[in-house]
Amino acid sequence: MCLFFVPDISGAVISLPDEEARHCTGVLRLRAGQSITLTDGKGFFYDASIQSATKKQVLVHIDNKQEEVSDRNYRLHIAIAPTKNISRFEWFLEKVTEIGIDEITPVITHNSERRNLRTERLEKVIISAMKQSVKATKPRLNPVISADEFLNYTCSDCQLFIAYCGAEHNELLKNCYSIGSNALILIGPEGDFTPEEVDKATVKGFKAISLGNSRLRTETAGVIACHSIYLLNQH
Repeated sequence: MCLFFVPDISGAVISLPDEEARHCTGVLRLRAGQSITLTDGKGFFYDASIQSATKKQVLVHIDNKQEEVSDRNYRLHIAIAPTKNISRFEWFLEKVTEIGIDEITPVITHNSERRNLRTERLEKVIISAMKQSVKATKPRLNPVISADEFLNYTCSDCQLFIAYCGAEHNELLKNCYSIGSNALILIGPEGDFTPEEVDKATVKGFKAISLGNSRLRTETAGVIACHSIYLLNQH
């Protein structure tokens, strides 16, 4: 299935966004009369048929709407320090989107080496991964926030965890997480959280956990955390 992303779908006939239209006609060479599938990123798939297709515009008719059937019974939010090498952070976004995640927050810590992000580019990475993995729900990418500000975040219906390099002797995530529960996992930068940041997090209710004995890169830790929660919820 080739999936097209249209964030706002209303009415029986819609026009594909410019980038999607170019992909439809210029890359896939689809023409009037052919069927395609759209998603709004809000949990719905749409069966559609192309009414007209030119280099400048593709009009499609919405034939059917169906809600995505998800195999996840939990919500996952990962707050993570952006990596110095932005391609590694993009890789993280791509993989957790493919696995299944609801929310991502870039967090700036004391040891962060990257403090600015081009969110437009990152959104494109997420959308591409959503389409590639044939999902109808786009993860939410939150604005960049400082660790101190983020620790004021309240989540009344989720388990709070913090993973960091010095956590080898902490309990493993798999032994702390309750299957079926929503989770918020905080992951530090290449230079790790400072002891003060860890202390602040634990005071706020975050449980210090380990992701295993290996020393992981930030983006790898994020993917491991996401996949661990996914696997623990498989029945």
